[in-house]
Amino acid sequence: MSTSTIHDIGYRHYDGRRNGRGYVLRSLYVHNLRAAFGLGRPARAKVMPFLLGAIMLLPAAGSVAAFAVTKQADALIPYSSYAVVMQVVIAIFTATQAPVLASRELRFHVVPLYFSRPIDHLDFVLAKIGAMATALLAITAVPVTVLYVGGLVAKAPDSGRQLLDFLTALVGCVLFAAVLAAIGMVVAAFTPRRGFGVAAVIAVYMLSVAFVAIVQTLAEVQGNFTLQGWMSLFAPFDLVDTVQVRLLGAEPASMAVAPGVGGGLAALALCAVLVLGSIAVLYRRFRKAGLS
Repeated sequence: MSTSTIHDIGYRHYDGRRNGRGYVLRSLYVHNLRAAFGLGRPARAKVMPFLLGAIMLLPAAGSVAAFAVTKQADALIPYSSYAVVMQVVIAIFTATQAPVLASRELRFHVVPLYFSRPIDHLDFVLAKIGAMATALLAITAVPVTVLYVGGLVAKAPDSGRQLLDFLTALVGCVLFAAVLAAIGMVVAAFTPRRGFGVAAVIAVYMLSVAFVAIVQTLAEVQGNFTLQGWMSLFAPFDLVDTVQVRLLGAEPASMAVAPGVGGGLAALALCAVLVLGSIAVLYRRFRKAGLS
């Protein structure tokens, strides 16, 4: 006859350090930021983000090289205009990477697994949208920094003014990153399939830009420059450019911007509404997914 033995190994409580909410939030943020650039994933996942990052750097490097040769200040692309000039590349980056952060867990139905642990729903959303905004900040701020440093090395005139313009552009980059991350993450979160998410984000960008451009052109033909300026609030890049121009003193890079300081304050308020609204929408979206 076979015999069996029961081993009483007991139950031991965990007596180690509990890292708390901050550690969880930081871990989620780092995980999502790495995912935005394809780190820790197959090589094909890294191609698009790093390719787009390289494309973002090329005009900055070319502009610095042109200035070093010609010594003409106009050869340097204005810092605050860089994101507007390169908006197509930034929009593509947002469209391709937002679904990676917003819809991958939804597609594979693993959101409830996250919330089976003591993770707050708001922390989950803040980590994702913060990671997407940081990724966008990286691809917009790094080329601007290359422009600034390259200009200093090549002895650009009026270094004090250059520093002020550079800091203004960095504030603009933060706003661009926050607004675009908010829009991209919300759109992508409602399209679980990545291909649909990419198409949806691109469609939102193209439709808003086309609509605003058409109305602004018609308003200019009719001499209604006030309407032309206020329409800038309905396209994401023009919206942030309005804040840069009216509140930070940057040179305009868009067709038109909202008039006066009031236009700048309205644009800034709309940026805040977009970011806070996206957090609220994503909170409800992931909370619902976590309960299903």
